[in-house]
Amino acid sequence: MTPPKPISRPDRVSLWRYLKLFRQDILSAQPDRLYGAWMAEFRTPFFRSYLANDPQLVQTILRDRPRDFPKSDRIGEGLRPLLGQSVFLTNGAVWDHQRRIIDPAFERGRVAQSLPAMWDAGQAMVARVLDQIGDGKEIEIEEIASHAAADVIFRTLFSIPIEDAIAAQVFHEFRAYQRSQPILNLAAFIRLPRWFPRFHRAETKRAAKRIRVLITQLVDQRREAIANNTAPDDLATRIMITPDPETGQCFTAAEMVDQVAIFFLAGHETSASALGWALYCCAAAPDWQDGIAEEAAALTDPKEVKRLTTSRDVFRETLRLYPPVPMMVRETTRPETFRKRAIPKAAQLVLSPWHMHRHTKLWDAPDTFDPSRWQSDDARQSARDAYMPFSAGPRVCPGAGFAMAEGPLLLSLFLRSVEVTPVPGKFPQPVAHLTVRARDGIWLNALPRRRVDTDSDG
Repeated sequence: MTPPKPISRPDRVSLWRYLKLFRQDILSAQPDRLYGAWMAEFRTPFFRSYLANDPQLVQTILRDRPRDFPKSDRIGEGLRPLLGQSVFLTNGAVWDHQRRIIDPAFERGRVAQSLPAMWDAGQAMVARVLDQIGDGKEIEIEEIASHAAADVIFRTLFSIPIEDAIAAQVFHEFRAYQRSQPILNLAAFIRLPRWFPRFHRAETKRAAKRIRVLITQLVDQRREAIANNTAPDDLATRIMITPDPETGQCFTAAEMVDQVAIFFLAGHETSASALGWALYCCAAAPDWQDGIAEEAAALTDPKEVKRLTTSRDVFRETLRLYPPVPMMVRETTRPETFRKRAIPKAAQLVLSPWHMHRHTKLWDAPDTFDPSRWQSDDARQSARDAYMPFSAGPRVCPGAGFAMAEGPLLLSLFLRSVEVTPVPGKFPQPVAHLTVRARDGIWLNALPRRRVDTDSDG
């Protein structure tokens, strides 16, 4: 099965046309040749940008010399009204301090403590969907996936379901923010002095402010509970009471608001994107859908997530085809020479999971949805060289293990209770906003799945 892929732009377009396409959707703004290129250069009057698909270059940038290639401020400019100085946007000593506090909360044993909350959110998702579809109905999957992923975040971070008043407000405000915020603003293209206005959309700034006010309420409530020894042992508590082992300092209230904002963005927006596309791929590949449903039929405990091998392979394949964050941008701190190209200081290095995951020289049938590839030796080599849905190296997403438990579990719980099929004529078109989403949503026909009674004689 070959799922939808953006139509690439013509190989040559004017600078104005390119910038307009890039601002609307970075995926369809790229030429088709990038799917087979090891490196490509793009020049504007304002900066130089280089796409690096060569696995050795990616290894150098992300793993071997990450300090020499900090995260570019240009991309972060568009997200700063919401994320402030969160770990997603910082570099250097500030980032080091933040990761020393955050990383312990996402260690493997700690992720296991979050499984019951994920399970409860998944069961609530299934109940909502079954109530919505009755005997069968056409539904929009991205909204359902967003609701479920947000519920997981609130349950694991603050021990509250999404039905909580503040949680519900954050969720709805975040959807408003997503709709108003382009992936890039003016500062992504032109290096501006710090005093120069950033020209964020008015609604973007208003939505970001409303979200941060609500998050501040949650953080203040938790700080009070910690002081009174009544705080639950969840992610928020663990992070807020963990001191930096080198400085002894914990996050201030303002710093914690920044981190909660990125946890919500990374943990909700990316998970929702992946779950939505996974359900579409399963709808279009019924054999894999049935395999997940059969595997999950006897699932009774969230700790059994480890045995969901079919669901995990489907989720991995979905992350390959639809990496939630399609591109990452680093910046050179000195002149470099890559693949015989002279790269100047302050050049933008674009690392594209979207192109690497579909690279014609790195994957067999790169545009095909084939979860069975993850059981082959060739795919394992490709995964080592060219698979980075969570980035790689020191800046790998701290919640990668969390996501790889959450995704297969929610997918399994959904498909063992609900059967989905594509809606004729409604094919989702991938576009990149904050994450890879469908331009007009993902519409599927859904009906309750008939359970097989394994104890019957017939």
